[in-house]
Amino acid sequence: MANAETVMGESTSLAYIPFMQDDAADRVLEAVARRLTAMGHRVEGFIQHAEKDEGQCCGAVDLEDIATGKRWQIMQALGAHARGCRLDFNALSEAAIFAEARIGARPDLLILNRFGKGEEQGGGLRSVFETAFLAGVPILTSVKQPYLDGWQAFAGGLSEPLPADAEAVLTWSCKAIGEARRVRDAA
Repeated sequence: MANAETVMGESTSLAYIPFMQDDAADRVLEAVARRLTAMGHRVEGFIQHAEKDEGQCCGAVDLEDIATGKRWQIMQALGAHARGCRLDFNALSEAAIFAEARIGARPDLLILNRFGKGEEQGGGLRSVFETAFLAGVPILTSVKQPYLDGWQAFAGGLSEPLPADAEAVLTWSCKAIGEARRVRDAA
């Protein structure tokens, strides 16, 4: 990706919450999205909702568009004896196209629920990350431990780790939004 100073001056426009279990990071991203929206900031992107389903290899996983509430079911349950679930690449592609189109309106912040295996391998929502970064939109995401090396390779040392704490993430978000506005206004 590009040099962070080109996009945001001296501060980073890219932050992530490292995690082991999904729930804490999901709750923090959702809480921060709701609070920023209530403060009048324009927040785009996705939060994730996962439900456990007994008798299935995995439960339902939905991406919810923060601004509109539109949802995409992104996992395909393969039955009780399956060893894992499969990402529904068609649904994820639809969500990515939807998100990329909304970045053109220059939101204050983009929240993407995950940088995971798909993004590490060049797919998933990776193009959304890239589009937002190049547009100078601050990005907040979460990264599960097994994908941290892939994230570091992708972000090139330009990202800031944050604790799974809503207040800390909100503080970073407000700072990143303010810096992005200053850069945009100076241009």
